[in-house]
Amino acid sequence: MFVPASRRQFLRKAAFLGSGALLSAAGLNEISPRIWRQPMSFEPNGSYWARSQPVQNPPLATDISVDVAVIGGGFTGLSSAYYIRQASPQKRVVVLEARGCGNGASGRNGAMVLTMTDDRYMVFSSDPSMDKRIYDLTAQNIRHLAQLSAATGIDCDLETNGVLQVLNTSDDVKAAQAYVKKARALGMPVEFWSKQQLASAIGSSVYEGAFYDPSGGQVHPMKLVHVLKTAAESAGAEIYENTAVMAIEEGRQHVLQTASGHIVRAKSLVLATNVFAPRLGYLRNSFVPVREYVAMTAPLSERQLADIGWQKRMPFNDSRTEVYYLGLTKQNRIHIGGGSPSYAFNDGTPGRALIGAHSAQLHRELGRIFPKLAGVEFEVEWDGEIDWSLDESPAVGRTGKDNNIFYGIGYSGHGVNLTSVFGRIIADLEADREDPWKAFPFVNRSLYYVPNEPFRCIGAKCGLAWYRIMGE
Repeated sequence: MFVPASRRQFLRKAAFLGSGALLSAAGLNEISPRIWRQPMSFEPNGSYWARSQPVQNPPLATDISVDVAVIGGGFTGLSSAYYIRQASPQKRVVVLEARGCGNGASGRNGAMVLTMTDDRYMVFSSDPSMDKRIYDLTAQNIRHLAQLSAATGIDCDLETNGVLQVLNTSDDVKAAQAYVKKARALGMPVEFWSKQQLASAIGSSVYEGAFYDPSGGQVHPMKLVHVLKTAAESAGAEIYENTAVMAIEEGRQHVLQTASGHIVRAKSLVLATNVFAPRLGYLRNSFVPVREYVAMTAPLSERQLADIGWQKRMPFNDSRTEVYYLGLTKQNRIHIGGGSPSYAFNDGTPGRALIGAHSAQLHRELGRIFPKLAGVEFEVEWDGEIDWSLDESPAVGRTGKDNNIFYGIGYSGHGVNLTSVFGRIIADLEADREDPWKAFPFVNRSLYYVPNEPFRCIGAKCGLAWYRIMGE
């Protein structure tokens, strides 16, 4: 899932609103994190995917000293542990997960596996040759995920039949046609699909055409967690679940305090914590935690599938300001997500009224796309935060006073694929092999500053409201 070009820049503009307020309240921005402390709590994963969460490992039961401590058992953390052990098999690597692996965004997302980074998806930068390199890198990584799934013997329902961005307006069609022409000249195997081609593939005629990327696909996110967990353990990484890190004393050797009182000493630290990083005092001003909503139907009958005409089992998302994304699982369940995202002050949780409003919104959209499903109820509904960077470009790199803390952040909806790309990069950075990656714009990049509360909330809510008023 991702934000299309029509919604681009909203977070940056929202941040400008907050920054304007900072001119008269810089002191409050500075002390804000001490006034509004983020709770060290981790809401459970209530998604459909969570039903396939792998059996949890025991928590850490003693003090340990390691070479690399990875905080977070999602895609970034597990892939980092796997690649670090592959690159440096002599190193002791541990993964410390607060709940169970995949509890966060890795195990409750929209299941689309996309190429590119969000800021370059269907948009060329000033360096088209780099755009092509990023396309090739991310397309190759999807193939690698398929190979890793086969090697572990765990079927993660990865389907690489391609992905579609369906186009809502004639202007979207013209932009997609222009992009495809340039992309194909560079060697990207993307296509423009007419309204008729699209309707025959997904069974809906409400769109004007589509952009087709044959390199993308869809996956069962929690089964992919299982693949990465198995791969990391097979490579020799140790994984401790229900082991929340509560505090970090940074240094040449980091000292991590867990909720149970045990100590982990580590020479290197990987922050694979996504939206939870600020709770440990890191990356607070690097992204905005935006809450998205997803719902899943019960399995559809063969008659229902025939009636709607979704012939090609490929996921799609639209090109509107408030994007919707849909997929069809191997069990013939339809999941739909997106619509109006929300922001809760200081990482709070939404109230029941807001959750109900989003559920109704998803119902209406499903019925609009497939009128014959207008009365179909959702079996499971869930929500959760994802990490949006202000310019929708992710970042991977190293930080800390001793340059021994590594991170990946700001995936902005492209994380299902990018996280394991960044796991590879983190492994090389940790081994001081930066040269293969230095040219890529997301490596050790400077992140746009996001102000603290209450300015972050003011900016995010104003930005969301403005784009909602602007509509498509």
